[in-house]
Amino acid sequence: MYCSSCGSAVPNQLTFCNKCGAKLINTAASPRPESLVWAICALFIMGTGVIIGLMAVMKEVVKLNDGVILGIVTLCFGMMLVLVGILSWLLISSARAAKASSPERSVEERKTNELNEAPARMLQEPLVSVTEHTTRAFDPVYQERK
Repeated sequence: MYCSSCGSAVPNQLTFCNKCGAKLINTAASPRPESLVWAICALFIMGTGVIIGLMAVMKEVVKLNDGVILGIVTLCFGMMLVLVGILSWLLISSARAAKASSPERSVEERKTNELNEAPARMLQEPLVSVTEHTTRAFDPVYQERK
């Protein structure tokens, strides 16, 4: 596994990078968004088919009245919607995690990994030249040669 912040190789069991200290997202444990979308679609389609088949069996084979069939179907449909909701929540949370760890984050969002940030430094005033006052203090003295 590689760190998404600095790119260094890190072991799978770590939660923070050894080099830069960034929080690591374990991609092996989190499902891919494409597989979650397929799971939601398959659960909804197959669940609806199973519920329709269950209704037919209860009506024709078991000979239950319509109120009991409606109650059982409502319970099964509610359980299916709860499962679809859980898969949708996983999809949304994985999309948020991918967005939070993307390298295209703006510079303002990035924080340093240092414990104490360095204070802002200003440029120093330029130092006065040592020779500035001495060379101007001595004017040339012109003497005539004998």
